[in-house]
Amino acid sequence: MTEVMTVLGPVAASELGYLDAHEHLFLRTPALPGEEFWDEAKSTAEAATVRASGIGAVVDLTPVGLGRRPAALAKLAAGTGLHVVAATGYHRSAHYPAWHWAREVSDDVLLDVVLTDLTIGIDERDWAGPRPVPSTVRAGIVKLGASYQRITAEEDRWFRAGAEAALRTGVPVAVHCETGTAAHEILDRLAVLGVPAHRVLLCHTDRNADLELHRELVARGAYLVYDTVGRIKYGPDSRILDLIEGMAAAGLADHLCLGTDVGRRSMLRAYGGGPGMDVLGRVFLPRLERRLGRAMVDVIMRDAPAALFSGARPRT
Repeated sequence: MTEVMTVLGPVAASELGYLDAHEHLFLRTPALPGEEFWDEAKSTAEAATVRASGIGAVVDLTPVGLGRRPAALAKLAAGTGLHVVAATGYHRSAHYPAWHWAREVSDDVLLDVVLTDLTIGIDERDWAGPRPVPSTVRAGIVKLGASYQRITAEEDRWFRAGAEAALRTGVPVAVHCETGTAAHEILDRLAVLGVPAHRVLLCHTDRNADLELHRELVARGAYLVYDTVGRIKYGPDSRILDLIEGMAAAGLADHLCLGTDVGRRSMLRAYGGGPGMDVLGRVFLPRLERRLGRAMVDVIMRDAPAALFSGARPRT
């Protein structure tokens, strides 16, 4: 797979430029009441700051049922010049109310929804009914989610659907690791389902700042995204710099990606919050360059994401 499906169509992986590997441009979830952001003008303004910071692409890891707006994403991408890769798939169980259809439908329906998003277009109502409104905006990555320290029975059903869809279409799989846990178990389960580690992006691994664990995960072939940049409640950004330096010393930085994982309106400057979606390019990358040099920034922001999306084989 040498091309990445963006919301405006396929783009060569090598042409994405610097890529923020974990964002949300529109989001609403019952897990975060009062923190939704769904305003097209505000999201576009926020995305414009990301583009102005020198980042050329973002991966919007908002999965099925959490406020995706495919037509608005396409309009935002066209208006800002930012490449946007949209996600499909299912988050961890906590993001879906007890009555949500994803808990009730058959495995075939779960798979059909994800395949439709990947091969035809994301439903304009984000599969919220009463009837689908097809769009031509296709997803380019599968997003899945695991709970703290485990994959629940419901999540395992969603893993099966997401893994099968990824195998049929050749896209990578990103997985929410709650507080950075269960990473080996996630890789084990996906391997059983046929998805090799080098097609997997493990999210939130920096929340569990265990350098030895990170080296083990990358040795298996997985990609990691350190995605709490600017989110000081999880610790200072210096801890992420230390992790990168430690991974680089082991020759493993080519499997690292970065993101800010904006999941709350209070984090967006367009809503009067902070640090803003552009904190990665505006603040963190200059710090990374001062510590490890521009070549390392290129590896993490450009080369690693391109390798993930192009399906490059793991090191031997």
